[in-house]
Amino acid sequence: MMTDDSFEIFLVTAPGLEDALCAEAREKGFQDAQSTGGGVTIHGRWPDVWRANLELRGAARILARIGSFRAFHLAQLDKRSRKFPWGDVLRPDLPVKVEVTCKKSKIYHAGAAAQRIEKAITEELGAPISQQADVRLKVRIDDNLCTFSVDTSGESLHKRDHKEAVNKAPMRENLAAMFLRQCGFDGSEPILDPMCGSGTFPIEAAEIALGLNAGRTRSFAFQDLATFDADVWQEMRSAKPTSAPTIKFYGSDRDAGAIKMSQANAERAGVAAYTEFQMRSISELEPPEGPKGLVMVNPPYGARIGNKKLLYGLYGALGKTLLERFSGWRVGLVTSESSLAKATGLPFLPTGAPIANGGLKVRLFQTKPLK
Repeated sequence: MMTDDSFEIFLVTAPGLEDALCAEAREKGFQDAQSTGGGVTIHGRWPDVWRANLELRGAARILARIGSFRAFHLAQLDKRSRKFPWGDVLRPDLPVKVEVTCKKSKIYHAGAAAQRIEKAITEELGAPISQQADVRLKVRIDDNLCTFSVDTSGESLHKRDHKEAVNKAPMRENLAAMFLRQCGFDGSEPILDPMCGSGTFPIEAAEIALGLNAGRTRSFAFQDLATFDADVWQEMRSAKPTSAPTIKFYGSDRDAGAIKMSQANAERAGVAAYTEFQMRSISELEPPEGPKGLVMVNPPYGARIGNKKLLYGLYGALGKTLLERFSGWRVGLVTSESSLAKATGLPFLPTGAPIANGGLKVRLFQTKPLK
């Protein structure tokens, strides 16, 4: 594959969030974005790969499809792997990790297939193979078609790298961004999270309102590829915030440690001036002065706590407080338990598909503005 050709780029996200990520990708200028199982496909060149990693908040990782060929047995895989233009994308001086999956193919032994591809890369390109390598080549052999993708992200994109302190059950940033989007948040209204933990929802909301790029402070695996242009990348990532909101984004929690974590994370993210965190119980919760907005909350649920029976009172108290004091505010609540959501007494709209989150299936429950 020539490096100046357009190719397929796959944006990975949690199943159930494909449409939300597709909408974000189109908003960011990837006009041909199409939802598919487990993610979104776009087409572009290497700078588009870099920009997708930098800007997209809902993606978990970005895969670049660098080529494909058919192979019906291991000898053919070996021969064609040796002719593949690895040097267009991979560097001979950096290690590579090869991961193979086989499905409905005459080549059914993933380990044997990986060995052939690894040998081809080592002997034809000169790059070493390492299970600890930052550069990962993902090979999918499906119906005898071998498709090669490079994981251009490295660590999962939910790791923004300006959030060091986390509580025991944090909401992943990419999921938080997509839940905010599904609730209609566009950066122009206040957000309040009454169980803010390490501050993910208010911080993510502040970054969106400021127009900050999600990956602005981290590094990526694509920086170790032969296709990388440091000058173009430096110019791309030096973009400044596009707006300065006149509103704030609020978090509260009954745990003093959570408030300290949230404040430290907001400081590192550069959004401390636009966020406000206070130690408060649910019964002390009051809406901030100013315009009405969105209450966004990820309360504890069964698997995170151990005994969900203890949680019905908490959810009930939350619903009572919101119904009594937050007229005009919308609510977005994420939980794995429909019965807990029901315990709030809030007038939730019909829910969408469940979303995989840390081994659990969670759902986003939403209301219209409360009366």
